[in-house]
Amino acid sequence: MEITIKELDNKGFAMARENDKRAGIMTYSVAGKEQIIIDHTEVEPEFNGKGIGKMLLYKIVEMAREKNIKILPLCPFAKAMFKKHEDIRDVLK
Repeated sequence: MEITIKELDNKGFAMARENDKRAGIMTYSVAGKEQIIIDHTEVEPEFNGKGIGKMLLYKIVEMAREKNIKILPLCPFAKAMFKKHEDIRDVLK
């Protein structure tokens, strides 16, 4: 599974691909220099139950740590994952 992050202007996303096929995407908005807002997570039906959403979130958390920024999870999936996984809460806004 390959996960890449791209940003353009004030929007960004992490995309998971397997064998050139999109497995899932997590989108976010850049809210200033110190914060991003995760607003949507989508996993393709054939990849359900394989942890794609979690992989996407952890990739964005890794980026947030590198950039020393915080994350505000408005997406219900991301919000639930932050509640469930204590190891990523250091980047919570």
